[in-house]
Amino acid sequence: MAFGNTLSSANALIIGASQGIGLGFVKKLLVDSRINKVYATYRQPASAQELIALKNQYADKLTCLSVDITEEAQIATAISEIQAGVNKLHLVINCVGILHDDTFQPEKSLRQINSENLLRYFQVNSIASILLAKHLLPLFRHNEPSVFASISAKLASIGDNKIGGWYGYRASKTALNMFMRTAAIEYGRSSPQTLIVTLHPGTTDTQLSRPFQKNVPSEKLFSVEHCVEQLLIVIEQLKEGDSGEFFSWDGNKLPW
Repeated sequence: MAFGNTLSSANALIIGASQGIGLGFVKKLLVDSRINKVYATYRQPASAQELIALKNQYADKLTCLSVDITEEAQIATAISEIQAGVNKLHLVINCVGILHDDTFQPEKSLRQINSENLLRYFQVNSIASILLAKHLLPLFRHNEPSVFASISAKLASIGDNKIGGWYGYRASKTALNMFMRTAAIEYGRSSPQTLIVTLHPGTTDTQLSRPFQKNVPSEKLFSVEHCVEQLLIVIEQLKEGDSGEFFSWDGNKLPW
């Protein structure tokens, strides 16, 4: 049975919900009658004003939590806060990712490789997700179907890499895929009702992709709303046997 057919009075957690795709998921789930509670994390209040404002409108449904998921202690604290309100989660989507910031950009050549930047890519894009898998396990250990999805990228595909570049981003997202694939195997034993997947959202009009949209055809540049709708379709169609897989926004499996 597809996961979407089982959703009823479900509890969801969106990680990295201050803007972009994460905020889009929160908005969509808040108006979904099948979702009972939505927990949403943000790192900095200054960039999460729209999310925090939603709390006033959906006071009974939305809980906002300040979490830097590169800090394991903060993850543990957030999970404890969630456990104070509910004893199970049915849908968790990790939308946290870094491609560039004020201090670095994706590398176009080996000359631009910097060990500190590489560590930052892996800290945010890879390690944070496996720490989440570690601490979320108690909230997934129940008898109802559940999904833990992480936003990856087609650039993580080793088989699809034909043009090179973007070393840190590619490698850290590839590591994310391996972490989640490996966690899916363990969850298969310890939390067999949970499906773990990674998702490629397509090129979406967000702050992350904005500096790199110049050569993207308009029909391949998705709005946040379209991206979220497509990814939720993929999530809802997940079924037994899909755990550990890497899906594109259109539902096709991507090569490792």
